[in-house]
Amino acid sequence: MSLVKTWYDPEDAAAKFGIPKSRLLEWVNEGLVRSEREGGKVVRVNIDDVKLEVEAMVRNG
Repeated sequence: MSLVKTWYDPEDAAAKFGIPKSRLLEWVNEGLVRSEREGGKVVRVNIDDVKLEVEAMVRNG
């Protein structure tokens, strides 16, 4: 059993990496970040996916 939190609400995930929430939601819409939705609204994102996208963004400048 994993003790690491892997699903964050979008606001917390964006704050954790210092990125705009709008950028995070773009990644969700592009299928780059897995998410859970409730009532059509993104309520949780996979932090591992977010980390990969942030690393790619930094690497590509």
